[in-house]
Amino acid sequence: MLFAEQFHEPIRRGLITLTVRRWKRPQARLGGIYRLYTGGFIEATEVEVIAPSQLDDADAIAAGYDSANELLEDLEGFEGDLYRIGFRYRGDVQDERALLAANGELSDEDHVTIAAGLARMDGGGRGAWTMDLLRTIAEHEGTRAADLAQRFDRELVRFKADVRRLKALGLTESLEVGYRLSARGRAFLGLEVASE
Repeated sequence: MLFAEQFHEPIRRGLITLTVRRWKRPQARLGGIYRLYTGGFIEATEVEVIAPSQLDDADAIAAGYDSANELLEDLEGFEGDLYRIGFRYRGDVQDERALLAANGELSDEDHVTIAAGLARMDGGGRGAWTMDLLRTIAEHEGTRAADLAQRFDRELVRFKADVRRLKALGLTESLEVGYRLSARGRAFLGLEVASE
C-alpha cells in the first residue's frame, strides 16, 4: 500500500490516519503492517468496503484532502470497490530489507547467496525469469507496475508478488511509481551503484 511522498510526514505526525482506495481485490488487511518507502511503518486498524455516499468531509480531512469530493476526484480512473482504510503510525522501525538493499558492496559469499536465491525462484516451474525481471527494472526504473506486468504477460497481482520476492533478497526498491534496483541489486548485476 503505497502513499505519495507528500503524505509521509503528515502520517508520521498523526495528521493523516486514513486512506481511501479503489481496488478490484483487497490490498490491505486488518492488522497488516505496511512500510512507507521513505521509512517507517503503519498498521491497518480498519479495512472496509464503503459506498461513495458514505465518504464524508471528515474522512477526507483524515486522509489529507480538503473535501470528500476532492478525494473522490483523485480516485477517478481507478476501478473496483471503494475501500476505507484506517491506520496508525507505528514508528520508524528499522526495515531489514532496506538495510540489505542499501549495501552495494558485495562479497563473494553475497554473490553466491543471491544467485542461489534466484536459482530457487527460477526452479519453481516457470523457468528462468528473475534475471530478465531485474534487467527490465534496471532499464525501466519508475515504470508503472501494470506496464511492466504487461511486458511479461503476467497478471498484475502475481507480478507484484514476483517483485516482492526479489525485494526480500534486497535487490529491488519500491518507488512512488514503479520500482528500481537497490544498490545491492545494481552491484549484483555489475552496474554502477548510484550515489544518493
